[in-house]
Amino acid sequence: MEFTAWLSLAFICCVGAMSPGPSLAVVLRYSLYHSAQHGIVASLSHGLGVGIYASLSLLGLASLIEQFPLVYQGLVYAGAAYLAYMGYKILSSKSSGIEVAKEHDAKSYLAAAKDGFAIAFLNPKLAIFFLALFSQFIDPEALTLKTAVIMCMTVLVIDALWYFFVSVVTASARERFDLTAKQAVIDKLLGCAFLLLAARVVYQTI
Repeated sequence: MEFTAWLSLAFICCVGAMSPGPSLAVVLRYSLYHSAQHGIVASLSHGLGVGIYASLSLLGLASLIEQFPLVYQGLVYAGAAYLAYMGYKILSSKSSGIEVAKEHDAKSYLAAAKDGFAIAFLNPKLAIFFLALFSQFIDPEALTLKTAVIMCMTVLVIDALWYFFVSVVTASARERFDLTAKQAVIDKLLGCAFLLLAARVVYQTI
């Protein structure tokens, strides 16, 4: 793969990763409610989910998702339901931000990894996006394993690094501006954001 082509691919991946959406909301949630480490775990697992979809696209399996609308819609609605559940969970939570921020057990890190991966895996639009994106840079008949690995790792690393950055900045802002004192307001805003994102996913699918 030529370096100029890789730069173009990397730029598009950066723009895609920086676009606000459900993934950003999940990382913000863990960075605000727990710690930068929790946000980083969610970021890495999300990057893994995105990398898997990139791999599936190169293998041609993404086209199968596109050809079977019931599978595609099923994943989309499952993602919307997951977002709605997270929104409800936040709005109905009675725990304080200070208590939540002290949780550093294996269970809380596992939850961060699960949510980060799920929010990527339950977004089949990623497969379609990578299918369209990669077709601009490769000839399927001339695709080599080395090129495939480079492209998938580029997607995975850029996504994980962006949300890594978001996690660190968010956790730093929480400590600097004492956002735990505003936990009730943050709860309502973040919970409503998840519910609105779920509604948008369903609306865009109709």
